[in-house]
Amino acid sequence: MLTAKRAGLSGTALKTIALVLMVLDHIHYFFEFTGLVPEWFSMLARLSAPLFLFCTVEGFAHTHDRKRYFLRIWAIATAMGTVEFFMMYGGVLRRGDGFYPLNAIMQNFVILCIIWQGIDWLRQRRFGKGLLAVLLPVAWPFLVVALLSAFPQINQMPVASTVISYLISAPLPMWSNITDGGWSYLLGGIVLYALYFHKRLRLVVWAAVTFCFEFGMIYLQLHGTPDFAFSQMFTTYYEWFGVFSVLPMALYNGQRGSGHKLLFYWFYPAHIYLLYAASCLVYTLTQ
Repeated sequence: MLTAKRAGLSGTALKTIALVLMVLDHIHYFFEFTGLVPEWFSMLARLSAPLFLFCTVEGFAHTHDRKRYFLRIWAIATAMGTVEFFMMYGGVLRRGDGFYPLNAIMQNFVILCIIWQGIDWLRQRRFGKGLLAVLLPVAWPFLVVALLSAFPQINQMPVASTVISYLISAPLPMWSNITDGGWSYLLGGIVLYALYFHKRLRLVVWAAVTFCFEFGMIYLQLHGTPDFAFSQMFTTYYEWFGVFSVLPMALYNGQRGSGHKLLFYWFYPAHIYLLYAASCLVYTLTQ
């Protein structure tokens, strides 16, 4: 059955915009050391991560198989977390200047999918499962700290401490340790899903929350420091530019769009490691 096209941007269109901006961002990220890639690549790309977040909210809400949806995201997040773990703690495959990629956006989605499912269970009045799913990912870092405090001898056992470090870096990520996105990004994802049935309100609240944390809090932290100028909020501390992604979000027409479903999952890790490998080669050739 054919569905009439609606005015606005489909999910595929939003993902494509996010993908293009993401590539610009990572070109700057991996090749900044050359001095040849302009800063505006990353400025424009602040819209990318919020758009992927918005599309993941929509994907989770509409998928016919949430278990499979979650496991696909978890598998990619775990694989990339494993690579990052060995780079971070083992110094494996680091670039000549010590640089290695800290791209872990998928770990945010792993945590959010669990919380989103909990929100749905709460809506269904399944309070036990709902509260557990919502609160466990939030409490996980505190539980790990409590465990290590209760059994300090673990820190003296190299194998045990390494295993725990790996678990919280890859298959069981902690929001406090995620190197890409962070807790304000997670809060934005919770807002977008908790207010899912209030289409306009959720965008207003998300934009307000994002601006408060990414602009307001950063400004409050920096404004009293020596040599800080307000103009730096537009040239150096521009993470808050992501709030402008509310404009394409508002143009979403509610339709998934055509094809390329798996492309958006596998393109992310593939382009990260290809760009990283290229940057390693360029670094080697230019030193």
